[in-house]
Amino acid sequence: CEDCGKSLIGECKLHGPLIRAKDRVIPSRARLTLPHYLTLRVLELRAGNQQILGVFAKKVIQKRTQFGPYVGQLSTKLTRYDESRLVLQVLKDGGKYFLDTPNEDCGNWMMFVRLARNQEEQTLVAYQHCGEVYFTTVKPIEPHTELKVWYAADYAKFMEASAVFIKEESDVCPLPPVAKEPVDPWICSSCRSTFATFALLESHQCVHKDRV
Repeated sequence: CEDCGKSLIGECKLHGPLIRAKDRVIPSRARLTLPHYLTLRVLELRAGNQQILGVFAKKVIQKRTQFGPYVGQLSTKLTRYDESRLVLQVLKDGGKYFLDTPNEDCGNWMMFVRLARNQEEQTLVAYQHCGEVYFTTVKPIEPHTELKVWYAADYAKFMEASAVFIKEESDVCPLPPVAKEPVDPWICSSCRSTFATFALLESHQCVHKDRV
């Protein structure tokens, strides 16, 4: 204790304990690589304070936006497996290797992206290019939407996994079944297309407004 000039085991009974200052917590490499328009959210807290994280958009992300390459360590076997994340492999020098991320200091933010369980929630597609793995958006991503990924068709074959197909966006409104009784059609004043119901005409006219 510098106040009483004594070397003590434990706290000084006269002057009390020292005020302990903690070092600043430094984010991991993976968290530091997160683009400014993306954010991490804790979705679940499991035993041992294990956090289940998801990557969410903070602003609109356009379709065909490419992220990557995925950063990981080439390995002949996985040291870290998470059922909510994609298993990724690449072809290097004629060999097939896993892109392993045993901890957050060995990868980038893409390691936090969770896999899509169905085509409705899929926003990204993973594919291999020149020995690297990239993620690309398959549709516009709205703010507060989680980024979720699945394999591209060719990459799914390479990974020996099933392919998830994304529904293509279309400006064409599907026609209803032919009515048993004839009805007067609703006609679009812009393109003269005809529709069986006013609801379909309204939906079609929204397309024209969006284009303008």
